[in-house]
Amino acid sequence: MSSRVLALIAATAASAIYGLNHTIAKGLMPSVIEPYGFILLRVGGAAVIFWALSIFYPSEKIDKKDWFRIIACACFGMVINMLMFFKGLSLSTPINSSVVITISPVLLLILSAIFLKERITLRKSFGITIGLAGALVLILFGIQVQPNAPNIPLGNLLFIINATSYSLYLIIVKPLVAKYSSITLMKLFFLFAVLINLPIGISEFTAVDWVNLPFSAIWKLAFVVVGTTVLTYLFNIYALKQLSPSTIGAFIYLQPVLAVLFAVLLGADTLTPIRILAAALIFLGVYLSSRKPKKQRIKKGP
Repeated sequence: MSSRVLALIAATAASAIYGLNHTIAKGLMPSVIEPYGFILLRVGGAAVIFWALSIFYPSEKIDKKDWFRIIACACFGMVINMLMFFKGLSLSTPINSSVVITISPVLLLILSAIFLKERITLRKSFGITIGLAGALVLILFGIQVQPNAPNIPLGNLLFIINATSYSLYLIIVKPLVAKYSSITLMKLFFLFAVLINLPIGISEFTAVDWVNLPFSAIWKLAFVVVGTTVLTYLFNIYALKQLSPSTIGAFIYLQPVLAVLFAVLLGADTLTPIRILAAALIFLGVYLSSRKPKKQRIKKGP
């Protein structure tokens, strides 16, 4: 199996986990834990796991010029991104978060062209547009009234900041991915994330009644730490070694499709013709966006 195929599988797996996270994380806030305390748990747990894993990998020396970029990655990818998403999710709904994140691929396409000088091909633009249309059709035709959403407009604004921050993270992390191992990057990113998030979330973290948590809450918290944090960041970093940031962004459109699929498998929802059409548009869009461009043949002279 080629490294590019493995990268596509990794990006798909990350989207599947994120698709589940919208609902699982929402169910924990604020009854079990407040959003900023939740972020401290996420980055703290991930930091412990990545530093433990790093014991089995050779140590890498970081160039002085890369430290600023590493701290910037932690700020955009593990601080602003996470804080805005979880706070927004506590104020709004999983449906709204699914809608707003569809702007991420468009942002990534534009930012990649500006900062990475990535060429915006007609096929990639067409694929992202088709995927956006499919995602919006799937979500907007499946809207349900959601309880526990005290300030939807503010929550949606925070989702936009979250999407922008994560898009910037994928752009600025790209040069580091080619230079250092995934474990080295992740252990440093999350170490800085813990230091920055500590004063923000410590009061909400310590307010949790950790001793008397039910198992239903414990496994969901573990899923968010191990699945949504450790695995998704590893999968996306691995995928970035083979794929461009804008291509990875297109996989975001899979999240609402996979969320519906999980709901159907669990018997909580049903498939409809409009949903099947929307899913087909999304998969077509992701295929067009992630398809490797053919190398132009060099014409031989007479």
